[in-house]
Amino acid sequence: MAVLLKKVLRLGRPVLRTACCRTLSTETGFSFDLTPEQREYQQIAHRFAREEIVPKAAQYDLSGEYPWDIIKKAWALGLMNTHIPSDIGGLGMGIFDACLITEELAFGCTGCQTAVEANSLGQMPVIIAGSQDQKKKYLGRLLEEPMMVSYCVTEPVAGSDVAGIKSRAVKKGNEYILNGQKMWITNGSKANWYFVLARTDSDPKTPAGKAFTGFIVERDSPGLHVGRKEINMGQRASDTRGITFEDVVIPAENVLGQEGQGFKIAMGAFDKTRPPVAAGAVGLAQRALTEATKYSMERKTFGKFICEHQAVAFMLADMAIGVETSRMAVQRSAWEVDQGRRNTYYASIAKCLAGDVANKCAADAVQIFGGNGFNTDYPVEKLMRDAKIYQIYEGTAQIQRMIISREHLAKARQTH
Repeated sequence: MAVLLKKVLRLGRPVLRTACCRTLSTETGFSFDLTPEQREYQQIAHRFAREEIVPKAAQYDLSGEYPWDIIKKAWALGLMNTHIPSDIGGLGMGIFDACLITEELAFGCTGCQTAVEANSLGQMPVIIAGSQDQKKKYLGRLLEEPMMVSYCVTEPVAGSDVAGIKSRAVKKGNEYILNGQKMWITNGSKANWYFVLARTDSDPKTPAGKAFTGFIVERDSPGLHVGRKEINMGQRASDTRGITFEDVVIPAENVLGQEGQGFKIAMGAFDKTRPPVAAGAVGLAQRALTEATKYSMERKTFGKFICEHQAVAFMLADMAIGVETSRMAVQRSAWEVDQGRRNTYYASIAKCLAGDVANKCAADAVQIFGGNGFNTDYPVEKLMRDAKIYQIYEGTAQIQRMIISREHLAKARQTH
């Protein structure tokens, strides 16, 4: 892997950019077979996670340091920013392809993976609704050097309730003046620019679908203040901050789409980003299963390996069931959106299931490790802490169930 990295860094171009990145499943129907190109970059991500991320994960968790060295190497290999369209020089890869990479990176460390995945979330509104000039200017930067962006939507009193956002942007001439506060912003202090959602209609009765506007905001804008790094339970390598806007001037050319379309754009991004987030949860669950299996085949009690005890063997079986089914849910949701279809229903199922599975697998891994599982010298206690956020960010498990039930009932009513 070190030799491969040196070669890639010397050439200065991502390895994956030389490969055909078309997804076979988008052309021939849902398939469990990967193309040779997909297997190639899956294997690159697999090796990168195990050789570059796994050995450093515990130290990043302990120090809370941002994993710039890992991010720079991932960028050089073409393992991030994979959604950027090919017509401006990006890989133009599908969501299914991105999920293959994300799962592998998450196996190594979901803190590092979240930093990478947050870039995709921040970019997605621009990919969905940006003008060609906006795409060239803001997405193009990310192809020139390792650079981070942020999705700046959540507020102290408006997490899952996005419609409750209080940040305001008032138009004055050919500019908007932005005031407000955001919270829990991943890559908050590392971002070169932010996607920001703010209210532009002062009438409280205006529906969310018309009341909010999406903006691209430069990091160095006067009046933009970055808060302290949050010390979180898990995924500590990820940079999470509060962002405050005090009379920040935004040129009208930085409006995404049109005024009033921001809520739709912001929510539309989730259909494309929830599958990779769910893939991250699958990667964590797979790591928990892998570590627990290995340990159970080395540790002996009552004269035999603990994997030979039915109680432990059944726990491993349940973990395997969870990993495989959540992976299939992720791939179905990714395949649907790559087909050009609305995948809200499948994306929420994947996010909800994978998040719950990751938490159960991590907890079961700790149980299989016994007392060692509760100790920081072993990897599974970190997995348990890292897993919890998958039931919270990008829509809580409860919000996903609301979406799933709403979509399910809407389909049911159409058949009656």
